[in-house]
Amino acid sequence: MKTVIHIISEKITEAIQKATGQNIPAIVTAATDARFGDYQSNSALSLAKQLKANPRQLAEKIIANLEIDDICQTPEIAGAGFINLRLKPEFVANSLSSLKLDTENFGIEKNQTSKTVVVDFSGPNIAKQMHVGHLRSTIIGDSICRILKQAGWNVIPQNHIGDWGLQMGMLLAISEELKKQNTNINVQEKLDTLEDSYKQANQKFKDDASFAEKSRKATYTLQNHNASSITQWQGFRKITLDACNEIYKLLSVCLTDSDVRGESYYTEKLPAVVEDLKKAGLAVESDGAICVFPEGFKTKEGNPMPFIIQKSDGAFLYATTDLAALRFRVDELKADEIIYVTDARQKLHFEM
Repeated sequence: MKTVIHIISEKITEAIQKATGQNIPAIVTAATDARFGDYQSNSALSLAKQLKANPRQLAEKIIANLEIDDICQTPEIAGAGFINLRLKPEFVANSLSSLKLDTENFGIEKNQTSKTVVVDFSGPNIAKQMHVGHLRSTIIGDSICRILKQAGWNVIPQNHIGDWGLQMGMLLAISEELKKQNTNINVQEKLDTLEDSYKQANQKFKDDASFAEKSRKATYTLQNHNASSITQWQGFRKITLDACNEIYKLLSVCLTDSDVRGESYYTEKLPAVVEDLKKAGLAVESDGAICVFPEGFKTKEGNPMPFIIQKSDGAFLYATTDLAALRFRVDELKADEIIYVTDARQKLHFEM
């Protein structure tokens, strides 16, 4: 089923051809102000420049040749030559009835040139229950996926979970201590228990220097693929994803385990990201860290704002992982477009 704006565009294009002899596609947009109707066309203005004609008189000629009585009320001319169109209530009613009968496509016109779009949404963190922000991202992201699939796009959902870094080391460290107390975290235990353990570890990390050091060592051990650490980490991951999958199922969300590519997936790709940015002259050293300084971004003091991709101690950051994910999605998944459904507080991160 053609969209309303598509139908109107075709009719105005025909009217332009009859009025001027020119086969030029019409310019039609949804009206931004209800006072001007439902749709507007400024074709007369742009065409008048080419034909060296009066735009308002040209708009009158276009309307005189416009066969649109079955769709719109009498067209109006505004300003220098804008054509304003208001839909007839009976046309809207009939269109809605047709949509109701179209149980397969619901009136959505298939995309003629199928593109690949990656939709990044949900993104829970290991050892934590999803909060309302995750649920919001999940619902919106799932809706976007369904709409684009129905429109004929090749849609690739991506669940970019937080499953790497120091927080995993903290969890491994507290797990080791709890094991000595015979209350070891078991992969069968519920996420609530795991989250309580993480909260305990987080507080202890702040209060106990020796535990903080254990956490850092555990992180290093995990990142070097120690078999025991990897097994425990996989257990934490499974508990979390099992709990998330229950929620996805309740909400009929399309995400599955095959859509999960967390931070851990990109760890081996991070050094190359930094090196390539350095080679391109985009990343430079600043106070021992490797940073990119995007144009137009300043600190409160007016200094260039750094986009840090590697700390002075060699550690990579969330930004580095995001860049690696971006490269993977473009190079490997062949994404034509990428949609991120995330917290508005991350706006600066994505703008940079």
